[in-house]
Amino acid sequence: MLISRLCTTGLPSDVIIEVGEMSFHLHKFPLLSRSGVLEKLIGDFSGEDGPSCILQLHNIPGGAKAFELVAKFCYGVKIELTALNVVSLRCAAEYLQMNEDYGEGNLITQTEAFLNEVFSNWADSIKALETCEEVLPHADEIHIVSRCINSLAMKACADPRLFSWPLSGHNNAQSPVGSVIWNGICTAAKPHSVSEDCWYEDVSFLGLPLYKRIILAVGSRGMRPESIAGSLMFYAKRYLPLLSSHSSFKKTNHVSPRSTISTPSEGDQRILLEEIVGLLPNQKGVTLTNFLLRLLRTAMILHASPSCRENLEKRVGAQFDQAALEDLLIPNMGYTVETLYDIDCVQRILDHFMSVDQTAVPSSSPCIVDEGQLQLVDGTHSLTPMTMVANLVDGYLAEVAPDVNLKFPKFQSLAAVIPDYARPVDDGIYHAIDIYLKAHPWLTDSEREQICRLMNCQKLSLEGSTHAAQNERLPLRVVVQVLFFEQLRLRTSIAGWFFVSDNLENSQNATGNLVLPKNDRSAQVDPAQDHVVGVSDMKERVAELEKECLNMKQEIEKLVKTKSSWNLFCKKFGFKQKLQPCNPKASKPRHSKAPPPSPSPMNEQQNHDNCELAP
Repeated sequence: MLISRLCTTGLPSDVIIEVGEMSFHLHKFPLLSRSGVLEKLIGDFSGEDGPSCILQLHNIPGGAKAFELVAKFCYGVKIELTALNVVSLRCAAEYLQMNEDYGEGNLITQTEAFLNEVFSNWADSIKALETCEEVLPHADEIHIVSRCINSLAMKACADPRLFSWPLSGHNNAQSPVGSVIWNGICTAAKPHSVSEDCWYEDVSFLGLPLYKRIILAVGSRGMRPESIAGSLMFYAKRYLPLLSSHSSFKKTNHVSPRSTISTPSEGDQRILLEEIVGLLPNQKGVTLTNFLLRLLRTAMILHASPSCRENLEKRVGAQFDQAALEDLLIPNMGYTVETLYDIDCVQRILDHFMSVDQTAVPSSSPCIVDEGQLQLVDGTHSLTPMTMVANLVDGYLAEVAPDVNLKFPKFQSLAAVIPDYARPVDDGIYHAIDIYLKAHPWLTDSEREQICRLMNCQKLSLEGSTHAAQNERLPLRVVVQVLFFEQLRLRTSIAGWFFVSDNLENSQNATGNLVLPKNDRSAQVDPAQDHVVGVSDMKERVAELEKECLNMKQEIEKLVKTKSSWNLFCKKFGFKQKLQPCNPKASKPRHSKAPPPSPSPMNEQQNHDNCELAP
């Protein structure tokens, strides 16, 4: 349906210009005196036979709305230039050749002068750049887009506190916030302090092509990678709804609820995600790990390209120690779904972390870790990245272990990537193994033996050892190892108490031979009394340790009480001697001047092989 616009000058129109569905009834002379294109079209049409001149300008930038302003300008009507219409008018003037050859102060000159004023203001530059999307090819040809982007990039990289750039143009109200009326004059209050991320929301309203050019421009001007990553996170959260479906990510880069944007299609979201991944800074630790994992999960849902997913996996692997367990639980999106979570993806991320980790591997010689060392390691606050990843993997294994479709080789391969030195305490991997054995009761004895080799019985805490000693799901060999190492740990503690006790006695004797000055009032208190109390406490502690040792030996005797159990026990482990009952009297501590010799490592190993658990 055509809509006509008539020029009310009192004279009949002699030219009709059609723009889209709009037709303008105008006069030839005002138009051809200002536009080179209209002069040529009207001149060509005048040579043809016809009752009236009808021209079609369907390709004019800005459409009928822009041409209406152009027509008013040709008739000498004053038009108001704003940041929202100056770009389309500038492009339309260029399209119609409205330069200085067709009149002084023509439309090109006036719009160009106004554009220079627009580029000096942040909010107006944002509005002008948004309107460039409607006339993008024409605006690019006359370099409006590049000039506007350079202006915005310069302001975004500058310190807004120094130059007082009026940022956040989309959130500015009609009246200044905090304005005060004084004597009939409106005076604005002091501007609020702005931060480095104040430009995130303004540029997020741009389409992907222009936004990408903004990011490349600020990057070339030396903006901090953290700020670029923050803007990309803000932009992605606005246009990728799947990123907001996780509680841990909702806490960062919150998008204003006032801004309502239609959700792009699945294909557009896939293109957007791949572009954002390509724009992310390459520096390690600049982009939040939970954001990268959310991007990876979204990429799998949207079926992004393999190169995009591989890029995200490598980025996560480079800073895997900063990941959270809840973000690591990525649902399996494959066509052949076997497990609930994508364990293969976590395996690739972990392999990449191990390949780039430069941590020196300490000596892995076997040693007995006493309870005090376990408590010290467990309570430390400065964990190495490898230890943090080990704790993360142990927690992940505990989460995926209840899945009955999780095959034993996949569980074993993921747990075996972590080296032994990375786990100061093996309670985490033991917990995951226990859950897996409970959810997979059909495992063979050989598989149970193999999965238990993933943990080091020497590095279980007292609580873990107590639980493992009573765990019916563990193989008998593992239970015996746990009990043996716990007894060996008690022996080490007892030997240490003997050594301290003898040192205290020697110190007491040496102190008794000293002659103190009569004028020293502090010597009136007998220091030997404190040493006697300390020796008494140590004797009680040694008695308690011996009692615990006796209880553990009784537990072992219960395991091999019946004849059939004993035959199986001896056949499986090659033990030749029977268990000897614990004699508390034989191990009663004797206080001598020299500490009793601790059992040699060779004797300890022989006792372990022959299952002689008596001290």
